[in-house]
Amino acid sequence: MCAGGRGRRHGPFGFGGPWAWGGPPAGGPGFRWKFFDRGDLRFVILRLLGERPMHGYEVMRALEEASGGFYKASAGSVYPTLQMLEDQGFVVAAEQEGKKVYSLTEAGKAHLEENRDVVDDISERVSSFTDRFVRPETGELTKVFAKLAQTTFERAVKHGGDDGAVAQMKAILERALHEMEAVRPRPPGS
Repeated sequence: MCAGGRGRRHGPFGFGGPWAWGGPPAGGPGFRWKFFDRGDLRFVILRLLGERPMHGYEVMRALEEASGGFYKASAGSVYPTLQMLEDQGFVVAAEQEGKKVYSLTEAGKAHLEENRDVVDDISERVSSFTDRFVRPETGELTKVFAKLAQTTFERAVKHGGDDGAVAQMKAILERALHEMEAVRPRPPGS
């Protein structure tokens, strides 16, 4: 998880543009990409509900839209979090057009304010990640990677019965992987 410095504050609920995971892409044993640290989602949902009342599906859509489609909140994470926030008195649900619409309570507003440093930290981590990951250079890299994947699968389908062609494609990808693992960032100013 990146520590992050003061990041940009824009987009819905104060996070920077399209965001995806809670830390920078990295590798190593045991590494797994994840979006939020434990407990972060409740603060993000509170912040969203501070903007306007929403029903659960709207919260899920808002999270996905704010992430540029990278993060898809599940009902299994959003609805229990909303219920927990309601149980804690931070949100209140009202039936509107057959749906439970959640609003921030005064206690919820106070809780957000009391935890401003935690909320700001979440925002800074996401913004720091966004600043490094969602850049024009990275976008170009993503396009090339997508083209490589498309070409690889097209050739695999076309030559699927040819063990020699499949072995050659695998060897090319393994060389590329080995070279990619050898890439090291340059120190700033070098």
